[in-house]
Amino acid sequence: MKKKKGKTLTTGFGMPVDNDLDSLTAGPHGPILMQDMHLMEKLAHFDRERIPERVVHAKGAGAHGYFEVTGDVTKYTRARFLSEVGKRTEVFARFSTVGGEKGSADSERDPRGFAIKFYTEDGNYDMVGNNTPVFFIRDPLKFPDFIHTQKRHPGTNLKDANMFWDFLSLTPESIHQVTILFSDRGTPRTFRHMNGYSSHTYMWYNAKGQYYWVKLHFKTEQGIENFSGPEADHMRGVDPDCATRDLHEAIARGDFPSWRLEVQIMTPEQAREYRFDPFDITKVWPHADVPPIEVGRMVLNRNPDNYFAEVEQAAFSPGNFVPGVGPSPDKLLQGRLFSYHDTHRHRLGPNYHLLPVNAPKASKMDSYQRDGAMRFDDNGGGGPNYWPNSYNAAAPDPTTAPPAVDVSGMAARHQYASGDIDFVQAGALYRDVMTDTDREHLIDNVVGHLKNACEPLQLRQSALFWKADPEYGRRVAQGLGLNVKEVEDLAAMNQEGRVAATPIQ
Repeated sequence: MKKKKGKTLTTGFGMPVDNDLDSLTAGPHGPILMQDMHLMEKLAHFDRERIPERVVHAKGAGAHGYFEVTGDVTKYTRARFLSEVGKRTEVFARFSTVGGEKGSADSERDPRGFAIKFYTEDGNYDMVGNNTPVFFIRDPLKFPDFIHTQKRHPGTNLKDANMFWDFLSLTPESIHQVTILFSDRGTPRTFRHMNGYSSHTYMWYNAKGQYYWVKLHFKTEQGIENFSGPEADHMRGVDPDCATRDLHEAIARGDFPSWRLEVQIMTPEQAREYRFDPFDITKVWPHADVPPIEVGRMVLNRNPDNYFAEVEQAAFSPGNFVPGVGPSPDKLLQGRLFSYHDTHRHRLGPNYHLLPVNAPKASKMDSYQRDGAMRFDDNGGGGPNYWPNSYNAAAPDPTTAPPAVDVSGMAARHQYASGDIDFVQAGALYRDVMTDTDREHLIDNVVGHLKNACEPLQLRQSALFWKADPEYGRRVAQGLGLNVKEVEDLAAMNQEGRVAATPIQ
């Protein structure tokens, strides 16, 4: 019987490889010859297999699936992927931890990234959010400093509680997100058992040019499940990849995770009169004020074939819009619109949009951006690489423009005058939403972390908790062994929501 011929191993350029076990040497004992081009290629590629990890959201897991429209929202948006009940759009989703490195544990206390790429007929639309509806800061100028405090100390290369709490205690707007982070919501049990939020406010606009402000909420249909603090600590040692493993295994056995998309919608008139700044990412829109409406359902039903190609190289940006969806004046969002594309160009190269996981699937990419490293399509052939031109090439379509929005004001570095309003929602969360058990876990988690910081920072942060709710601040202070009267006095002195950055010796 004739032996069936198998595949032939080749170099990256297609040349057959005769031997993949023995280097080409001068005699049995060497030395190795530089003319062994297979060895040189193999080592050179190996040396470059690790692209720079993401600055944030370094560790993550992803899956393919679809989004199906279940509610009619055509009065609010002209987005074609939302144009008809029952319509399905292919998606790729990535979940991640935020502050840690690529090898960090899935059960770390950290927000979780929640990013979805919709492969629509009008190009790719990305929803790049978190599992929390708010964030720590509202101005992008603070973002590099904030992330530095979540990483490692520049001298010791260790996580450092002083830098962590120094920044947060000097940034009172963070109190709402800090309260969420140190509750059990800061340690989701799996990626399947958590919600996802746009956090930012976005614009939707319809075919008539009318626009609305919206927030997106992906509600898990598996139910919310979180680790307690001790459970999360235990899981870091038992299975640091627990959430990554859970997602892959659930899809592999046919237990496809799903989320229901709901949106909150405000008219421009409502936004102008609203009691909070509707574009402040440190605030939520209470559902009693702006009831959510159902839009659709996302289902993840296929695991990646190759992690690097489909998850590590996946690149999401809040600046990837389609007609019918646009940005809002949210300052942090405005900074992200630039920064995400910029970091992808650094990490993956100027043509990262051509990688299969990032390239549009239901539409054709036709731009005049040419050349650059790793341009692996036909690079536009011999067609023009400029506009305007006389060759009937791709032309702008004015009908896809978003509606005009009035913008005015003095060009200056405006300080956000929030006063005590930054503490209102954090206090309501503590008093009115959390159960007794939730509050107990919150205090234990805060004290367990804050005790590693120096006493001046403990006092300063406890005063912020006090301003959110006196019981909240008192319980943290007592857990830290602080003078409760000193914390109360410091909170009373802090009339404008800011605490002076007194030098720490």
